[in-house]
Amino acid sequence: MVRDTEIGKLGMLICGENTNPLARFSLIAQGEQIHVSSYPPVWPTRPSNEPGRYDLASAIRIRAGAHSFEGKVFNIVSSAVLDKSTLEALRGIDRDALATIEQSPQAVSMVVGPFGEVISDTLCESEGLLYQDVDISLCVEPKQFHDVAGYYNRFDVFNLNVTRKRLAPIAFSDEEREEVPLPISSTSPIAK
Repeated sequence: MVRDTEIGKLGMLICGENTNPLARFSLIAQGEQIHVSSYPPVWPTRPSNEPGRYDLASAIRIRAGAHSFEGKVFNIVSSAVLDKSTLEALRGIDRDALATIEQSPQAVSMVVGPFGEVISDTLCESEGLLYQDVDISLCVEPKQFHDVAGYYNRFDVFNLNVTRKRLAPIAFSDEEREEVPLPISSTSPIAK
Protein backbone atom coordinates (compact mmCIF):
# COMPACT_ATOMS: atom_id res chain seq x y z
CA MET A 1 0.00 0.00 0.00
CA VAL A 2 1.22 3.50 -0.83
CA ARG A 3 1.01 6.15 1.88
CA ASP A 4 0.75 9.88 1.26
CA THR A 5 3.51 11.54 3.29
CA GLU A 6 4.87 15.07 3.51
CA ILE A 7 7.75 14.06 1.18
CA GLY A 8 5.56 12.32 -1.42
CA LYS A 9 3.67 9.10 -2.02
CA LEU A 10 5.73 6.39 -0.36
CA GLY A 11 5.71 2.63 -0.99
CA MET A 12 7.95 -0.18 0.25
CA LEU A 13 8.84 -3.79 -0.49
CA ILE A 14 11.36 -6.05 1.19
CA CYS A 15 14.01 -8.23 -0.43
CA GLY A 16 12.57 -10.61 -3.04
CA GLU A 17 9.23 -8.76 -3.08
CA ASN A 18 11.09 -6.24 -5.24
CA THR A 19 11.23 -8.94 -7.93
CA ASN A 20 7.45 -9.45 -7.96
CA PRO A 21 6.06 -7.50 -10.93
CA LEU A 22 2.48 -7.51 -9.62
CA ALA A 23 3.51 -6.15 -6.21
CA ARG A 24 5.61 -3.47 -7.88
CA PHE A 25 2.86 -2.55 -10.36
CA SER A 26 0.29 -2.26 -7.58
CA LEU A 27 2.50 0.40 -5.93
CA ILE A 28 3.11 2.19 -9.23
CA ALA A 29 -0.64 2.18 -10.00
CA GLN A 30 -1.31 3.80 -6.60
CA GLY A 31 0.87 6.75 -7.64
CA GLU A 32 4.05 5.81 -5.79
CA GLN A 33 6.73 8.51 -6.09
CA ILE A 34 9.32 7.25 -3.60
CA HIS A 35 9.99 3.55 -3.19
CA VAL A 36 11.93 2.02 -0.30
CA SER A 37 13.65 -1.33 -0.90
CA SER A 38 15.16 -3.13 2.09
CA TYR A 39 17.56 -6.08 1.91
CA PRO A 40 19.55 -8.39 4.20
CA PRO A 41 23.35 -7.96 4.33
CA VAL A 42 24.13 -11.13 2.32
CA TRP A 43 22.28 -13.98 0.65
CA PRO A 44 24.73 -16.90 0.68
CA THR A 45 23.33 -19.60 -1.59
CA ARG A 46 26.51 -21.69 -1.95
CA PRO A 47 30.25 -21.54 -1.33
CA SER A 48 32.11 -19.02 -3.46
CA ASN A 49 34.13 -21.72 -5.24
CA GLU A 50 30.92 -23.30 -6.64
CA PRO A 51 29.30 -21.97 -9.82
CA GLY A 52 25.95 -20.22 -9.66
CA ARG A 53 26.30 -18.36 -6.39
CA TYR A 54 23.90 -15.47 -5.91
CA ASP A 55 25.30 -11.97 -6.35
CA LEU A 56 23.06 -9.93 -4.06
CA ALA A 57 24.67 -6.58 -4.92
CA SER A 58 24.09 -7.13 -8.63
CA ALA A 59 20.52 -8.32 -8.06
CA ILE A 60 19.76 -5.22 -5.98
CA ARG A 61 21.12 -2.89 -8.66
CA ILE A 62 19.00 -4.61 -11.33
CA ARG A 63 15.81 -4.62 -9.22
CA ALA A 64 16.19 -1.03 -8.01
CA GLY A 65 16.98 0.30 -11.45
CA ALA A 66 14.12 -1.60 -13.06
CA HIS A 67 11.53 -0.39 -10.56
CA SER A 68 12.72 3.21 -10.74
CA PHE A 69 12.76 3.18 -14.54
CA GLU A 70 9.42 1.41 -14.97
CA GLY A 71 7.57 3.42 -12.30
CA LYS A 72 9.44 6.70 -12.83
CA VAL A 73 10.06 6.83 -9.08
CA PHE A 74 12.95 7.43 -6.73
CA ASN A 75 14.13 4.22 -5.06
CA ILE A 76 15.82 4.38 -1.67
CA VAL A 77 17.69 1.11 -1.18
CA SER A 78 18.49 0.34 2.44
CA SER A 79 20.47 -2.80 3.17
CA ALA A 80 21.69 -4.31 6.41
CA VAL A 81 25.39 -4.84 7.17
CA LEU A 82 27.10 -7.76 8.90
CA ASP A 83 29.20 -6.28 11.68
CA LYS A 84 32.39 -7.78 13.10
CA SER A 85 30.67 -9.08 16.24
CA THR A 86 28.31 -11.19 14.13
CA LEU A 87 31.17 -12.61 12.11
CA GLU A 88 33.15 -13.32 15.30
CA ALA A 89 30.19 -15.23 16.74
CA LEU A 90 30.11 -17.41 13.62
CA ARG A 91 33.84 -18.02 13.79
CA GLY A 92 33.38 -20.25 16.82
CA ILE A 93 30.34 -22.09 15.47
CA ASP A 94 30.90 -23.04 11.83
CA ARG A 95 34.02 -22.07 9.87
CA ASP A 96 32.59 -23.26 6.53
CA ALA A 97 29.46 -21.15 7.00
CA LEU A 98 31.61 -18.18 8.00
CA ALA A 99 33.78 -18.55 4.87
CA THR A 100 30.67 -18.69 2.66
CA ILE A 101 29.20 -15.59 4.30
CA GLU A 102 32.47 -13.63 4.18
CA GLN A 103 32.98 -14.46 0.50
CA SER A 104 29.39 -13.75 -0.58
CA PRO A 105 28.74 -10.42 -2.29
CA GLN A 106 27.45 -7.91 0.25
CA ALA A 107 24.27 -5.94 -0.21
CA VAL A 108 24.36 -2.29 -1.28
CA SER A 109 22.54 0.85 -0.15
CA MET A 110 21.94 3.68 -2.62
CA VAL A 111 19.33 5.98 -4.16
CA VAL A 112 18.16 5.46 -7.73
CA GLY A 113 16.44 8.18 -9.76
CA PRO A 114 13.35 7.97 -11.98
CA PHE A 115 15.44 7.27 -15.09
CA GLY A 116 16.92 4.15 -13.44
CA GLU A 117 20.35 5.61 -12.68
CA VAL A 118 22.16 5.64 -9.32
CA ILE A 119 22.12 9.26 -8.10
CA SER A 120 23.85 8.86 -4.74
CA ASP A 121 26.92 7.37 -3.19
CA THR A 122 26.76 3.60 -2.75
CA LEU A 123 27.40 2.01 0.63
CA CYS A 124 28.61 -1.57 0.78
CA GLU A 125 30.40 -3.64 3.44
CA SER A 126 30.32 -0.85 6.02
CA GLU A 127 27.68 0.77 8.16
CA GLY A 128 26.87 4.39 7.47
CA LEU A 129 24.30 7.03 6.70
CA LEU A 130 23.47 7.89 3.14
CA TYR A 131 21.98 11.28 2.31
CA GLN A 132 20.47 12.30 -1.01
CA ASP A 133 18.10 15.13 -1.91
CA VAL A 134 15.25 14.07 -4.18
CA ASP A 135 12.80 16.26 -6.04
CA ILE A 136 9.64 14.31 -6.84
CA SER A 137 8.75 16.80 -9.59
CA LEU A 138 11.52 15.04 -11.57
CA CYS A 139 9.17 12.02 -11.84
CA VAL A 140 6.80 13.94 -14.13
CA GLU A 141 8.81 14.27 -17.35
CA PRO A 142 9.77 10.58 -17.68
CA LYS A 143 6.09 9.62 -17.20
CA GLN A 144 5.30 11.76 -20.24
CA PHE A 145 7.44 9.34 -22.25
CA HIS A 146 6.27 6.07 -20.72
CA ASP A 147 3.65 5.83 -17.95
CA VAL A 148 2.93 2.14 -17.31
CA ALA A 149 0.04 2.95 -14.95
CA GLY A 150 -1.44 5.61 -17.20
CA TYR A 151 -1.75 6.21 -20.93
CA TYR A 152 0.90 3.57 -21.78
CA ASN A 153 -1.15 0.75 -20.30
CA ARG A 154 -3.75 -1.46 -21.97
CA PHE A 155 -6.58 -1.40 -19.42
CA ASP A 156 -8.80 -2.98 -22.07
CA VAL A 157 -6.55 -6.07 -22.00
CA PHE A 158 -4.82 -6.15 -18.61
CA ASN A 159 -6.42 -5.96 -15.18
CA LEU A 160 -4.85 -6.24 -11.73
CA ASN A 161 -7.04 -6.80 -8.68
CA VAL A 162 -5.54 -6.32 -5.22
CA THR A 163 -7.22 -7.87 -2.19
CA ARG A 164 -6.57 -5.91 0.97
CA LYS A 165 -8.70 -8.03 3.30
CA ARG A 166 -7.07 -10.59 5.56
CA LEU A 167 -7.59 -14.07 4.18
CA ALA A 168 -7.76 -17.29 6.17
CA PRO A 169 -4.76 -19.58 5.64
CA ILE A 170 -7.06 -22.56 5.07
CA ALA A 171 -10.63 -23.30 4.02
CA PHE A 172 -12.34 -26.67 4.36
CA SER A 173 -14.68 -27.64 1.54
CA ASP A 174 -16.29 -30.47 3.52
CA GLU A 175 -17.78 -28.16 6.15
CA GLU A 176 -21.53 -28.40 6.56
CA ARG A 177 -23.32 -25.56 4.92
CA GLU A 178 -26.63 -24.16 5.97
CA GLU A 179 -29.21 -25.05 3.36
CA VAL A 180 -31.31 -22.14 2.28
CA PRO A 181 -34.72 -23.13 0.87
CA LEU A 182 -35.41 -21.89 -2.63
CA PRO A 183 -38.37 -19.53 -2.88
CA ILE A 184 -41.40 -21.04 -4.63
CA SER A 185 -43.37 -18.68 -6.79
CA SER A 186 -47.10 -19.00 -7.31
CA THR A 187 -46.53 -19.85 -10.97
CA SER A 188 -44.24 -22.73 -10.14
CA PRO A 189 -45.55 -26.23 -10.94
CA ILE A 190 -44.54 -27.21 -7.36
CA ALA A 191 -46.90 -24.59 -5.89
CA LYS A 192 -49.93 -25.99 -7.76
